Amino acid sequence: MEMTERRRQILGLVVREYIKTAQPVGSEALARLKLGVSSATIRNELAALEAEGFLTHPHTSAGRMPTERGYRYFVESVMDEFELSPIEQRMISHQFHQVTLDVEQWMRLSAAVLAHTSHTAALVTAPRGPESRFKHLELIGISDKVAMLVLVLQEGTVKQQMLNLSQPLPQEELRRIANRLNDYFAGLNSARLHARARDLTDFTATVAETIASLMEQLDQRTSREIYRDGLLDIFRQPEFAAVDRMQQLLEMFEQHNLLEDMMLKLAPNQGVQVIIGREGGHDEFNDYAMVLARYGVEGEASGIVSVFGPMRMPYPLAVSTVKYVSSLLDDLMLRFYGGR
Repeated sequence: MEMTERRRQILGLVVREYIKTAQPVGSEALARLKLGVSSATIRNELAALEAEGFLTHPHTSAGRMPTERGYRYFVESVMDEFELSPIEQRMISHQFHQVTLDVEQWMRLSAAVLAHTSHTAALVTAPRGPESRFKHLELIGISDKVAMLVLVLQEGTVKQQMLNLSQPLPQEELRRIANRLNDYFAGLNSARLHARARDLTDFTATVAETIASLMEQLDQRTSREIYRDGLLDIFRQPEFAAVDRMQQLLEMFEQHNLLEDMMLKLAPNQGVQVIIGREGGHDEFNDYAMVLARYGVEGEASGIVSVFGPMRMPYPLAVSTVKYVSSLLDDLMLRFYGGR
């Protein structure tokens, strides 16, 4: 079938109207949009689009709704480039710059912003590098016998560990030890840090061994933290009026390994990727869509931001939101690694 400009226009209108209303779109509704052709002509074009698999219609209605193929064609060939308004961009940017250099806060804020702005569920993975690398250490006296070790890694992970003191150490001495180790271990991975720790003695050696152990444990992780938001919002969509659909989605969201596997396999190395229905490669995903992008610092640490929802997703808004939030996280990660 030749995809004429009129058919392209009609398909675009059906997709946009169905996304907005969740109701099959009939020829009369399209005729009211003043396409300059008769309802009979519109019906013929709808029939042609359905015959080619771009549209379908439920048996209870003469109106049409997009198929997976119809959504894909819309995203690739019909959807206009869309950007968040300058006001929305400034508001989101301001929220990110209000938080401290705390990667966990960035992840939670990213998920909340993505869900709220795009009206979908959001999934965000924490940044992770090929291996943990030392960035910064603080030692804080808690009592005469206990100090708290605060370890910050290059990827942004923060770990805390209590240390027993064989004798009281003033805060100034703890600060001096921490500063010494910050210079001594700068940028090292756990193996090199462990090797250097052999030259240390007493409490300084205990601190170094604790750091090396924490880093080794993190390197042995088999999964990433996934931050989620907006699930309750998509439950309000008509697709989830049936309880079994809601339960199915909840069960999928509880399968942490499935979500992580999908995100790692589907996220592009650059730009934004739209995954629709069976393109996700899992039967559980067949009725849904996802928009993904990577963020981070190449060669150091990266993560994935995404929005997730029914195939009836506001694709222009979802793509622009994911694109903007990933660019903000790129900038924040560069600041973090640059120490600015």
